[in-house]
Amino acid sequence: MLTVNQLAPDFSLSNQMGDLRTLSHYRGQWVVLYFYPKDDTPGCTIQACSYRDHMSEFEKRGIKVFGISKDTVKSHQKFEAKFELNFELLADDEHVVLNQYDVWKEKNMYGKKVMGVARTTFVINPEGKIHHIFEKVNPEKDVELVLSQIG
Repeated sequence: MLTVNQLAPDFSLSNQMGDLRTLSHYRGQWVVLYFYPKDDTPGCTIQACSYRDHMSEFEKRGIKVFGISKDTVKSHQKFEAKFELNFELLADDEHVVLNQYDVWKEKNMYGKKVMGVARTTFVINPEGKIHHIFEKVNPEKDVELVLSQIG
């Protein structure tokens, strides 16, 4: 289990364009990693569009935002295009980073136990350490909470 002040686990994943992104390359700036269950589903769309609509504020503060899910690069391309998203989505279809960040969990869906992404947001400081962890994120409130943590 990850904790505040711990060095964020480094990783490399492909974005929606197929370009590799490595977390440690963003040292020196704030980074938001928001983990979400699935592209183009109601809650995930609300959350993604909220980040899209507030991206100018993130950019003004020098904050890099990445959405991460188990979806493929191709799925991310469709999601980005459909909702005109203006930030990067990272594909973790092998669940490597989802497991590193302990967000791939057993969930209860309609009385059945299934594995899925627990909606969680990590705020990483410029030194690469975890500044804040938001668990059981409300898609409508995520951006507001994240921005409140980064002066």
